[in-house]
Amino acid sequence: MKKPSSKIRNEIAKLQEQLKAADTREAERIGRIALKAGLGEIQVDESELQAAFEELAKRFRAGQGSGKVGSTGKERAEAGGAKSGQTAAVTPGAAESSIGEA
Repeated sequence: MKKPSSKIRNEIAKLQEQLKAADTREAERIGRIALKAGLGEIQVDESELQAAFEELAKRFRAGQGSGKVGSTGKERAEAGGAKSGQTAAVTPGAAESSIGEA
């Protein structure tokens, strides 16, 4: 049995609300992590920061399935993990030197 278009539109609207809520939750989670890592204190151009996040995303996508499941970066660093020296793609010194002070 086919659904009327009004019912489909209602379902689409509900799904859009769910998507918006999921995006908000994910953004808040990533934001909290970024602030804990000190990114809120770094003055860097938004496009540079986005590029650094894209590089970070590629690194984690490429490494899916490797390392301990559920371990944190701190736990890997304490255990002497191979990637313990790698933290963020943008370092405070690099970000500060690339932006002139007004």
